[in-house]
Amino acid sequence: QVQLVESGGGLVQAGDSLRLSCVASGGAFSNYCMGWFHQAPGREREFVAAINWSGRSTAYADCVKGRFTIFRDNAKNTVYLQMNDLKPEDAAVYYCARRKFAALSRLTNDYDYWGQGTQVTVSS
Repeated sequence: QVQLVESGGGLVQAGDSLRLSCVASGGAFSNYCMGWFHQAPGREREFVAAINWSGRSTAYADCVKGRFTIFRDNAKNTVYLQMNDLKPEDAAVYYCARRKFAALSRLTNDYDYWGQGTQVTVSS
């Protein structure tokens, strides 16, 4: 059974940076696209970023483009989300997810395994 465990969330001030990590275990990692999503109270889970199996191709939501970077280390079964210049509207629970295939996707339904989430809070 695949397990994804996120870490790195916390309380920061606007303009600060955080790096989220997601470690995968129990299944193949390097063959699959990985994604980050977030969910704020009262809102649906939304796409943030995705990276293909090799790390050579990435995709970002418009609201984070230029501030967030997704990258992966297949030797460590880990995907990261570097978040810079955080804004209050970035506050949410952040989830990592593994897609069923190697290519990128922005669609929540394309991902079959999810972590438990890590909370990011940004004060203004």
